[in-house]
Amino acid sequence: QVQLVESGGGLVQAGGSLRLSCAASKSIFSFRTMGWYRQAPGKQRELVTAITSGGSTNYAESVKGRFTISKSNIKNTVYLQMNSLKPDDTAVYYCNGAFYSGEIAWGQGTQVTVSP
Repeated sequence: QVQLVESGGGLVQAGGSLRLSCAASKSIFSFRTMGWYRQAPGKQRELVTAITSGGSTNYAESVKGRFTISKSNIKNTVYLQMNSLKPDDTAVYYCNGAFYSGEIAWGQGTQVTVSP
């Protein structure tokens, strides 16, 4: 069973930047898509961004132009570069992977807190 481990969360002031990492326990070539979701207190989990095995990306409107997803096939890691952070970006961020086999994997989540 694949494991996804997130890191890089923390506390940052509005306007600041953070980079999240998601390390997979197996080759990310086996993933159809990998993505980042977030869940703020009292809200449903929402898709932030995703990247396909071919490198195509999509972003939620609220983060377009500020967040960038990328991946390293060599390191089996997916990254989320977050710039110009806003207090509304405060949430637990989860890494997600969808296998070609149909299996879905989730990381344990990492807290991102943006202070005004």
